[in-house]
Amino acid sequence: MAELTTKEISAENTFTDPVLVHAGYFSLSISGLSDSTVTVQKSYDVDDEDAVSNWVDVDTFTADAEEVGFEPENRVYRVGIKTGDYGSDTVTIRLGKADRLKN
Repeated sequence: MAELTTKEISAENTFTDPVLVHAGYFSLSISGLSDSTVTVQKSYDVDDEDAVSNWVDVDTFTADAEEVGFEPENRVYRVGIKTGDYGSDTVTIRLGKADRLKN
């Protein structure tokens, strides 16, 4: 499973590839967001990385953002636009592990 993913999204029910975040810091970049809602989701299905299916919403964004997050355990994350949350924009999302970032 990747530790970095980038995706342009211009439709609902579209997400980045899952990223395995080993305990520590990760970064999130969202740009081009004007009238959609972007949702960050994580899964506790770490034992079988190829069969991740149970996603939990952990945050939402309605404006461009540059964020650094911290995950205390190994978890799988993805970011995207859920059904019913797409407007008309094209959103670029970058999600990745950032070992050297500090708060």
